[in-house]
Amino acid sequence: MSQTIAITGANRGIGLEMARLWRERGERVIAVCREPSEALQALNVDIIDGIDVGRDADMPRLSEALADTRIDVLYNNAGVMHSETLDDMDFGRIREQFEVNALGPLRVTMALIDRLPSGGKIGLMTSRMGSMEDNDSGRKYGYRISKAGLNAAGKSLAVDLADRGIAVAILHPGWVRTNMTGHSGHLEPAESAALLIQRMDELDMPSSGTFWHAEGQILPW
Repeated sequence: MSQTIAITGANRGIGLEMARLWRERGERVIAVCREPSEALQALNVDIIDGIDVGRDADMPRLSEALADTRIDVLYNNAGVMHSETLDDMDFGRIREQFEVNALGPLRVTMALIDRLPSGGKIGLMTSRMGSMEDNDSGRKYGYRISKAGLNAAGKSLAVDLADRGIAVAILHPGWVRTNMTGHSGHLEPAESAALLIQRMDELDMPSSGTFWHAEGQILPW
């Protein structure tokens, strides 16, 4: 029996490849994005565009567009990364990253939470750059702050949704060759997407709230 999967930031990169792989295996995919790419439009998935996860005002429209659709898997993928240093500390960019990376997934989750049944799953695309213990290189203040905040939100969601039977995965995709990384990294987007989907397939209530690498290792907070 196929699932209905909603994924944000599905117009390019890892999100696009996750949408592609889920669609290829027969799932109904609802792709949420600001602007659809030609690649996304070619996938034959449902598209809800004009949605910026960094804006409170866009959430009612997202909810209305889905009407009474039941969602089995909600994957919060949309994100942004800038690069602040002590010599270039832009608080406007930091706020943008916090709005999109930390509050964005929480906004979307709250807008759609009543559509997830018991047994539903929520995926949060975080980064090991949000780990305190793993930070040995500094810099990227906004991205680190926002992903640490997302990790905290994910853990609380896992606790608060346990009684509803909804599991939450907090997932680092690996170092992936995307626009965000300047196309440097160890993995192609499709490789990372396949690993992330595997983690979502394996997600259950006992593992809810865990901070995972896409390859399956548990990461330090």
